[in-house]
Amino acid sequence: MPSYVAFLRAVNVSGRFVKMAELRAALEAARFTDVATYIQSGNVFVRTPLRSVRAASAELSRVLTQWAGFDVRAIVRTPTELRSAVEAVDGVPPLLEVGARRYVALADAEVPVKAAAELDAWDRPGERARALGSQVLAELTIPFHRSSLTNARIERITGRTTTWRDLTVIRALDERWGA
Repeated sequence: MPSYVAFLRAVNVSGRFVKMAELRAALEAARFTDVATYIQSGNVFVRTPLRSVRAASAELSRVLTQWAGFDVRAIVRTPTELRSAVEAVDGVPPLLEVGARRYVALADAEVPVKAAAELDAWDRPGERARALGSQVLAELTIPFHRSSLTNARIERITGRTTTWRDLTVIRALDERWGA
């Protein structure tokens, strides 16, 4: 049965709180199996007979939106795609000085060429970015909450729905669920 890793957008922020145990139960009730979560930021592993990332994303979003009572977008990767995303990020040399924090904005589709060029040219103090397929690597030396390279800005530039994770979280998920 196919496995998927879902990154839920805007869960447990801005007053949109869900308990992961309840979320797991809701997904199991909707016939997803081997449901697991990692930390409270909406990282979910599931198995389902659905045969495509697109179908799994749509069904996860539908089920969780109905259950939570607010829009829950699921950005989905296969375990192999998750491993490839980590490898792509690891292949990018540091964009700023040593010690910069790396984040990944996962998109629901490939970043368009024009948007990728705009992100690759991003040059603000303490902020750099690189488009990597359906991910955007952001490197920051400034506090995350002070960055002008926000999720909303990346969505405006790319025209894609995205959700951010610290690279340490992405690595932990890859160790647990990657292939």
